[in-house]
Amino acid sequence: MAKDYTKLPPETVRRSDRVVEDESWIREYLRAAAHGSLATVHEGQPFINTNLFVYDEARHAIYLHTARVGRTRGNVEADERVCFSVSDIGRLLPADEALEFSVEYSGVTVFGRALVIQGEEAAEALQLLLDKYAPHLRPGRDYRGVTEDELARTSVFKIEIEAWSGKRKVAPPDFPGAFVYPISLKENGD
Repeated sequence: MAKDYTKLPPETVRRSDRVVEDESWIREYLRAAAHGSLATVHEGQPFINTNLFVYDEARHAIYLHTARVGRTRGNVEADERVCFSVSDIGRLLPADEALEFSVEYSGVTVFGRALVIQGEEAAEALQLLLDKYAPHLRPGRDYRGVTEDELARTSVFKIEIEAWSGKRKVAPPDFPGAFVYPISLKENGD
């Protein structure tokens, strides 16, 4: 009989052979990921958007920010439960049968509660974001730090992590026919 996943904790991974239980791997993955997707819900309608973020290991939390008003803030204020996901793909893995085609991947999914934060913690969170994405620049030397006026113009969120799961699939280096998906949507001057 199949498992009823609606009765299992949300961090339960179906494929036990792909679960990453090494919490240090999960923490490092969150530290290194370039961006993530935040899922909120309002009146039963899921909503997802991609954000820059930073994982703060000391607080066991994820920080991100959006506009002062908007869908994300409205949804979080209506229901603080969120899901946050980071992932990437590796090589595509062909097979003799269509259903057996696969892909290498890695990812972390976080479950928790999002809070709109203000004051000193919000300023610290924004500085953590700046430190992550512009580590070569320093406040007071390369740019003026975050001001109270700027804090008043943004929504800073703290996701309090309640549970997480890591998952990955890696094929042998000599996997027959493995290839990297070739598309890039980055601007190329065209």
